[in-house]
Amino acid sequence: MRPFARSFALAVLPFLVGLVGCAADAPTGASAAVSDLNTHYSSWSPALSAELAAPGAHPSFNSAFLDGCPFPSRDGKLFFMASNRPRHAGETGPVDIDIWVSTRASEDEPWGEPVNVGAPVNSAANDFCPTLTRDGHTFYFVSNRPDGCGGDDIYTTRLRDPDAFADGGAWDEVHNLGCQVNSAGNEASPVPIPEPGSGPVLYFSSIRAGGFASELEGALPDADIYRSEWNGSAFGSAALVPGVNSSSEDGQPNLRRDALEIFFYSNRPDPHAQGGNDIYSATRAKASDVWAPPVNLGPNVNSAAGETRPSPSWDGTTLYYGSTRPGEGLSDIYVTTRQRLSGKNQ
Repeated sequence: MRPFARSFALAVLPFLVGLVGCAADAPTGASAAVSDLNTHYSSWSPALSAELAAPGAHPSFNSAFLDGCPFPSRDGKLFFMASNRPRHAGETGPVDIDIWVSTRASEDEPWGEPVNVGAPVNSAANDFCPTLTRDGHTFYFVSNRPDGCGGDDIYTTRLRDPDAFADGGAWDEVHNLGCQVNSAGNEASPVPIPEPGSGPVLYFSSIRAGGFASELEGALPDADIYRSEWNGSAFGSAALVPGVNSSSEDGQPNLRRDALEIFFYSNRPDPHAQGGNDIYSATRAKASDVWAPPVNLGPNVNSAAGETRPSPSWDGTTLYYGSTRPGEGLSDIYVTTRQRLSGKNQ
């Protein structure tokens, strides 16, 4: 089996070999702080695995292997994930990481059995961090296939037909985003969003030289959160996102659709930390503002294990993410919810 790509496994593998320290008791103010920042929402509910969270999911939604990098579609009928579960009947062990999709007829129905999305998205390399844009067709993902800029790169394609996953007719040709966005390091979690005042912007994380902590003598590159603006024909040079990065790992960002809330994982020192990589969020009043200080989402969401790639639903009330806490496999997909208290839907 090939080594797992760092951007997917960075937040997973250390916990599988016993490198996690003991979790700190979370102060009771952790959830309250989140609620203060997100004034239009209640606090997050205790997280459940996808099969146990209403309206449920097929028993094989999570597997005995690594399942993570979740991303739900705008209409709530497609759910993409990354997994190293066997691709075919008769295979018993883990394989390279592939992208899988679960479907359902409506948001009130359980998620269906995951299906491998096939070529050209999946390859003999690791393919993960799937993202379907709000148009329902443009698709971004990460791969360490050999034709890129180095390490794990961001690629794009077009979803032609969501009913053609099984017969291989779903996708257009795959393209690398190029070496202004990608680097010799590892990229992860591409999230395009139409940001007011900037136009189309791509958020992602990267383990590249010259990051937030590069001024520290002898510091090795760690994961930081970047953005790239559309220049009319392509996404331009990547720049660090002000306000959210630290000298620790900060990775796998995702944004609420109004661009006023960002979610990501971090292992920064924090009295509210639960252990390992935790999910954080930050908010801002308008898209031109710098993000407010990030806040740990607290013990309802985080655990003593490692949490990865948080992805909000279109209405911002459901958050999906991966976790290495004890479950069905080495990493499973979990769900937490909150209620909208005031304000208009964006």
